[in-house]
Amino acid sequence: MRKDPPFDMKFCFATHLLSLIDQTRCFVMNDPKGLREANEKLYALRFPEQIPQTLVTSDMQRLKDFMEEHGGEMIIKPLDGSGGSGVFYLNTQDRNTNAILEAATDNGRRMIMGQRYLPEIRQGDKRIVVLDGAPLGAVLRVPLETETRGNIHVGGQCVRSEVTERDREICAALAPLMQADGLYFVGLDVIGNYLTEVNVTSPTGIQEINALNGVRLESQVIDFVEQRAEKIRKV
Repeated sequence: MRKDPPFDMKFCFATHLLSLIDQTRCFVMNDPKGLREANEKLYALRFPEQIPQTLVTSDMQRLKDFMEEHGGEMIIKPLDGSGGSGVFYLNTQDRNTNAILEAATDNGRRMIMGQRYLPEIRQGDKRIVVLDGAPLGAVLRVPLETETRGNIHVGGQCVRSEVTERDREICAALAPLMQADGLYFVGLDVIGNYLTEVNVTSPTGIQEINALNGVRLESQVIDFVEQRAEKIRKV
């Protein structure tokens, strides 16, 4: 089950219909219930040891206090965005800060996420493609000099990257819950040593990793699906 993000009501209704399928007879990946539960921004909050300091609120003053407490810099993002849409870098010296927060929160009526700014973003935002809790490969998306965001959609340059020991630690920490939720095919976003997002609707990165490393990751994904289907067939 894949859909270009963000999550919308059409997708939600599709997951309800897919939930009617008896998964003892037909394997569905990712699990429809897991897709409904795993908001791509909020799911990371289940792993506080793996993420940077984070605040979710609609209170503009709390967001400004949070920024002050964490070095005077912050990233804000909508809870339902994708591809870097609505992501802003804020600092205490920017005269636009109040106006940006007013627009982002709809004058205090909409919750957003604030995260401590990670300067390691200048080296890139790493996408780790995960299958059944284990990393398949990774790619760095390096932002343009004129950008804070590393998303490919806004011009991030794809650079070859290895899966580090820290990346494996993050995957291992997430694996039990992701597997319990039926989230088998997932894209993790990591900046420096911190998890920032868990992408479940349509995680990208396979094509870029294939091109940079001369591999075919999709074959491992299809093999996994066939193995799960075979187990069901034999029951």
